[in-house]
Amino acid sequence: MSIQVLARFAKTLVGLMALSALFALSTVRAESLKRPQETKKSQATKTAPFKQGVVIRRKGAAPVVRGKRTVRVLALVPEKPSFGQLAGLHRFPDQLDLKSSVALVLDQDTLEVLFSKNDQAVLPIASLTKLMTGVIITEAKLRMDELVTVTEDDVDTEKGSRSRLKVGAELTRGDLLHLALMSSENRAAHALGRSYPGGMTVFVNLMNAKARALGMADTVYVEPTGLSSRNQSSARDLATLVIAAHADPVLRGLSTSAGYQVEVGSRTLQYNNTNRLVKNPDWDIGLQKTGYISEAGQCLVMQTKIAGRKLILVFLDSAGKLSRLGDAERVRKWVESSSAAEHKLRLGNSSKHIAG
Repeated sequence: MSIQVLARFAKTLVGLMALSALFALSTVRAESLKRPQETKKSQATKTAPFKQGVVIRRKGAAPVVRGKRTVRVLALVPEKPSFGQLAGLHRFPDQLDLKSSVALVLDQDTLEVLFSKNDQAVLPIASLTKLMTGVIITEAKLRMDELVTVTEDDVDTEKGSRSRLKVGAELTRGDLLHLALMSSENRAAHALGRSYPGGMTVFVNLMNAKARALGMADTVYVEPTGLSSRNQSSARDLATLVIAAHADPVLRGLSTSAGYQVEVGSRTLQYNNTNRLVKNPDWDIGLQKTGYISEAGQCLVMQTKIAGRKLILVFLDSAGKLSRLGDAERVRKWVESSSAAEHKLRLGNSSKHIAG
């Protein structure tokens, strides 16, 4: 083999080796670009197992694509403790094992306390505030068919809560009151106070004056929605408010309405009651109001009839979304079983008396 042939062969061999090295380098680079994504996807799958379309709350994770849908993984934000939790009120046990840190069961006719738990604790009351808002509106005898416009002032800057009542929407005062009491509509409640003759300051002053007139010494209002944690009261004061509000047939009817439609411009909006017990045939509810902000926990007040007795129920700072309703059910069963036992005892004593 000639020297020229060997030179050409060596040159070709060097070229092939260079191409091979270049190909290997490009492959390594491509793999290095893929690995972080694959690792990220693998980590997201390990730390946040999910079903398609379900939002998993894990801190620091990115959106994950599965199939044709993207599941955004949200940051896990610790829930703010309520005032009752900070005060240690949940550490107090009770015979009914209630999830509410404050509870009161009162006979409406005799004012006999059937059950109490931390009933003198003063706590934020959230949207239970709207019950006093309703009392002030109905007592003023304002025109319920008068149109009120929702403005920027009615937008919640306290908690950033949403509303389907857009700025510029026009509703009657009666519709606003209905939505505030039944569906706990914050913009509706704020618009009621803002549009009151004399404005918001006059309205809030009337709320506090009414509380004092009713003997609600533990109660303070700073606005008409309940979004502020500075709206505070005790279970005993709230029972007094429920009794006063129950005397008004308008408040009874609006607060226990199961659902309501309002015409807002070209739209028809359907609202439902925040208390599902109003649709339960096992319950006879004459007046009710729910409430929630993180500082107050889940709250509920009701006037109801159980085992033939008219009762006032108050639950504050309940832990868990449905726990206030569960507490109401526990109280109802307890009252029914106690009444049945008392009735059986009376029958037994009556039989002994006749036999004697």
